[in-house]
Amino acid sequence: MAAFASRPAQSPSADAHLGYGMEQFHHPRPVRIRDGALMCPTPQRELLLRGLTGRVAELGAGDGVKLTCYPAQVQEITLVEEDPFLLEIARAAAADIPVAAHILAAIPANVPVPDGVFDAVVCSLVLCSAPDPQTVLTEARRILRPGGELRFYEHVRSSNPALALTEAMLTPLWSRAAGGCHPARDTLSIIRQAGFTVQRVHRFAFDHVSHVLGTAHPV
Repeated sequence: MAAFASRPAQSPSADAHLGYGMEQFHHPRPVRIRDGALMCPTPQRELLLRGLTGRVAELGAGDGVKLTCYPAQVQEITLVEEDPFLLEIARAAAADIPVAAHILAAIPANVPVPDGVFDAVVCSLVLCSAPDPQTVLTEARRILRPGGELRFYEHVRSSNPALALTEAMLTPLWSRAAGGCHPARDTLSIIRQAGFTVQRVHRFAFDHVSHVLGTAHPV
């Protein structure tokens, strides 16, 4: 991966509506403030976006908090979000960054843009809660240019058989209480079955839940 090139963060104004790290309602992770300025919230998000360039689409963008993480080489960002509450927060966040940012009120499985228009598509804590993650990934392939890249940061079924069984047993209750999240999904297999080759993947636990973070390219 290329070195992360940070963009100077904007100091939040007194009446600014800032995101609080909500890709989806089920997984808020707070932003970091340093010396009065917004910093990229969590190292995992920073790694997710490191080295991106050109035009990027973020599917299920939530409150737009990752806008503070994008490298300066990104020329245009399109945030796709369907929830009206999160959309309003994302619009406010997008107004405070120096790069062109477009907000689309749409579901990640049906993005109203032509084929092959993006250099990269970002899915962050979206595939675990999507009713049909295969459809979301099929749409990601459609809007990616040839040679484009998928960046993903998602819940994944634990590699520990006992924990995986526990996750599967808890999923019905967890999903109802956590915005449709399915922590026991085999996310990497779903990505591959959707026609992507996984190039790089990092497994880790966050709040005792297994995650994967990596990159993939359409076959």
